[in-house]
Amino acid sequence: MGNTTIRLPDDKLRMLRAISGYENRPMSRIVEELLDDYLERHKETQEIISCKTSMESIRRGLEDEKSGKMASLKKAKKILHVED
Repeated sequence: MGNTTIRLPDDKLRMLRAISGYENRPMSRIVEELLDDYLERHKETQEIISCKTSMESIRRGLEDEKSGKMASLKKAKKILHVED
């Protein structure tokens, strides 16, 4: 297992220390749980990023939008008079 250093605002660090003491658990375990939750919520994003075909499609779409070949969703909604 590796080590890392994180910088936290003082108020968040105090809260983390208080919770750690109250639950009688190391702060590292609490942070690891939070990170696990965050990574799980972003699992789909990780899968898309790791797929070369998906990323190439996204890049082409962004290039098409920048070059004017394709309208952005915001612009298309405006043209079609669709509200959010």
